[in-house]
Amino acid sequence: MKSTFRSVLLVLTITAFSIPAHGQFLKKLGKKAQKAAERTVERRVEQESSKKTDQALDSILEPGKEGQQTPPNPDSPQAPNNGGGQSPNTESDTKNGEPAPSGTKSIQVYSKFDYVPGDKPLFFDDFANDFIGDFPSKWNTNGGGEIVTLGDSQEKWYAITNRSITLPNLANTLPEDYTVEFDLKVVNLTKKTGSGARLEIYLTETPNLTLNESYASSTLNFCQYIAIGVQVTNRFKDNPSPISNRLARDLRNVYQDIIHISIAVNKNRYRLWINESKIADLPQFIYKPELINYLKLKVDGTDLETRNERVLIGNLKIAEGGVDLRRKLIAEGKISTNGILFDSGSTNIKPESMGIIRQIYQVLQQDGSINLKIVGHTDSDGADDANMKLSKGRADAVKSALVSVYGVDGSRLITEGKGELEPVAENSSPEGKAQNRRVEFIKQ
Repeated sequence: MKSTFRSVLLVLTITAFSIPAHGQFLKKLGKKAQKAAERTVERRVEQESSKKTDQALDSILEPGKEGQQTPPNPDSPQAPNNGGGQSPNTESDTKNGEPAPSGTKSIQVYSKFDYVPGDKPLFFDDFANDFIGDFPSKWNTNGGGEIVTLGDSQEKWYAITNRSITLPNLANTLPEDYTVEFDLKVVNLTKKTGSGARLEIYLTETPNLTLNESYASSTLNFCQYIAIGVQVTNRFKDNPSPISNRLARDLRNVYQDIIHISIAVNKNRYRLWINESKIADLPQFIYKPELINYLKLKVDGTDLETRNERVLIGNLKIAEGGVDLRRKLIAEGKISTNGILFDSGSTNIKPESMGIIRQIYQVLQQDGSINLKIVGHTDSDGADDANMKLSKGRADAVKSALVSVYGVDGSRLITEGKGELEPVAENSSPEGKAQNRRVEFIKQ
């Protein structure tokens, strides 16, 4: 490598002296190289500064961290198993600070993921009751779409038609505090996927199939030949400080896999995560919360006819809340959440659930006198004895995550499974089943 570099340098030097016309070009090239080196140094300084800032914030937000038992390093080859049936990764799960594709990560990667889903379901759709090829029964659109599956998987997805607006039929308007989650898969992305290929996520004023109203939006651009990032825009009447900004992120590799989108709205504040990475945190993005009532999705710029590009969404969940569970657990001594998700029929914790488990860890870390009982519950699908075993296994998996990821003393935690014995909603609808699949934390 060194000899090759010297050879190239020698050729450039000889050329500079022998061909005067190229002299100016080489000077410009040298200046560009110098500027590039300066930018590299600046980036490294920024990264180190950011790391120090994170450490300082951790010491403030997580009091008592100094002198506590150090949790296992999620990236260390010696890190114990996460209890969810997966082995931790031993290689870096991000590249250049960007979120890695979801299929390559274990729950350790999400150990600082701070998204907490709402605890009162408002809408849930996994399209289980829809037939393949049909338009989903709980949605509306001005363009079209159909239910599809991927490969041999039986999981259903809603393929949204290009150049169309679609929205779930909510029974009630959105409250001031709520969360939105869904899985996203863009099929057949290639280097030819253009800069117009995108999914626009709107929080809007009306359920009309237009966008001529107040809104706040995030646009995910799927272009593969350049990195475009995420566009955030809001439009409210009389807004003295409208926002329109492109957040520079290279997400091209991320979009090659199934990803998880999480959005949290707390009155004026708007936050967006892609997988475990927070992309946007805008304190005044929802300028007038009283004007934001509905969720709409718009797909544009994909090429179905020539390249078979399609945008698919799955497992959409809207829930009221997203409150700080730490204070509630300390004050009331008990919390129940359906935000800890598992693979279907399994004890494998979905990584995006770690925001809640992290908050439980923070409570235990702050007060060493607190012990907890972790209780798992299921819906009524399946046999009673199988559900009892599954609910206990899921409680055990949560305990294992607290112990292996965060270093909590296992003697402070006991587990119990109650299967389908204590439902909090009817098991006749997807929303009711989602409420019944929950985990309780009870102070002992």
